[in-house]
Amino acid sequence: MTNWLPDLTHGTGPLYLRLADRIEKDIEAGVLAAGAKLPPQRNLAFDINVTVGTVSRAYALARERGLVAGEVGRGTYVLQHDEASPGTAAPLPPFLAGTRGPAPVPGKLRMDSTAAPEVGQTETIARLTGEIARQHPEESLDYVRAPERDWLKAGSRWLAGDGWTPDEDTVVPTLGGHAAILAVIAAMTVPGDKVVFEQLTFSSVARSANLIGRRPMAIDTDTDGADPEDFERICAQQHPKIAFLMPCLQNPTLTALPEARRRDIVAIARKYNVWLIEDGVYTALLENQPVPIAALAPERTFYIGSLSKAVAAGIRGGWAACPPHFAPRVQTAYKMLTGGKPFLLAELAARLVLSGEADDIRSRVRAEIAARETMAREAFAGLDFSSHPSAPFLWMKLPEPWLSGTFKNAAANEGVLIDDEDEFKCGRTDRTFHRARIAFSAPASRDGVAKGFAKLRALLDSGIAGYDSFG
Repeated sequence: MTNWLPDLTHGTGPLYLRLADRIEKDIEAGVLAAGAKLPPQRNLAFDINVTVGTVSRAYALARERGLVAGEVGRGTYVLQHDEASPGTAAPLPPFLAGTRGPAPVPGKLRMDSTAAPEVGQTETIARLTGEIARQHPEESLDYVRAPERDWLKAGSRWLAGDGWTPDEDTVVPTLGGHAAILAVIAAMTVPGDKVVFEQLTFSSVARSANLIGRRPMAIDTDTDGADPEDFERICAQQHPKIAFLMPCLQNPTLTALPEARRRDIVAIARKYNVWLIEDGVYTALLENQPVPIAALAPERTFYIGSLSKAVAAGIRGGWAACPPHFAPRVQTAYKMLTGGKPFLLAELAARLVLSGEADDIRSRVRAEIAARETMAREAFAGLDFSSHPSAPFLWMKLPEPWLSGTFKNAAANEGVLIDDEDEFKCGRTDRTFHRARIAFSAPASRDGVAKGFAKLRALLDSGIAGYDSFG
């Protein structure tokens, strides 16, 4: 470990920012060499007479700048910054890469995507897009300065459920649910803050949070979803600022958080002053939607929804319903992170919802997903898996002796792309589930779905001995 004692008496601004700047300057000056281990946060905090939180935020900001890398239990190390050869792309750092490649392998059957299936919605989308271009030629070519009122009204209507309807003034239109979630995290936290995720989750958001300097941490889950007791333990010991939850059709486990647990989590969040993000993107597929957390704790819950699973992913129609008075803050963060939302897409999403076309498409999507889920139950009869008639994927328990990553590779060799369990982990964990997610909404036809299921069933039945990993 490097014997490094930075001097923060000079300079202006918050102490954590001065410390991060000092790390950067000392790396540039060679005081901190590549591979050097920074002092443990608690030790450095004591040595320079600041709080551990100050050091934690500084280290997180240094990591965000690409200066250091750290892992729980190993410490924080200075990264090597050699110049890359011309034309040579630097590899993605592990916290960004995930388990998928940067682009899908061509020629493979996509059973790793849960976008809404094609049910004839392209004709409606084409007609509405043409109308918008004709009626709003100037707006379609310009930047969006402020959201139109109809965009807020559409968001309020799409997000509503079980007696709860968000006020239009709390709604922020976004380019899909992912951008909405990241905007909320950016608006409500600062670098170094901790963000709670379920141990298996929409890990792309966890990696995105890491990218902007926030620190993901996992809470335990069981067959009923997030464990309130572990959530309270994390809140008491780690002091997170915000928690991200998927209470309905949880991706990838398909658990549903019972109302009693929702109320327990709300009580804990209030006790420890933790913000909540409720991902309702898959909830839109349910005919009967349970009481949202946002209805139980409107003062601290950000409810996220989009058209991606129920209408069309390519429209990038998304909304965030915010606690009172926080929409302008999230809107500003969203514009700073993404540059804003194009008029054409925002207007298209709004017209789909307000005209009722989105509901008609959703009905057809639900029917198609239900039909494909029935095919899945028939194709994988006798195996251990979780599925739901409204969900465009299943969560397969792999029979002995399959490992999750090995099965994913074997499926890819057979021309089928699926996701192993590691794709959904928000960070390193010793827990193994021996599961894989098989999605079935992306193939263009049910014949394609059937072929994919047949190949996967054959692999599962043949066992790992039938898989040659050498060629």
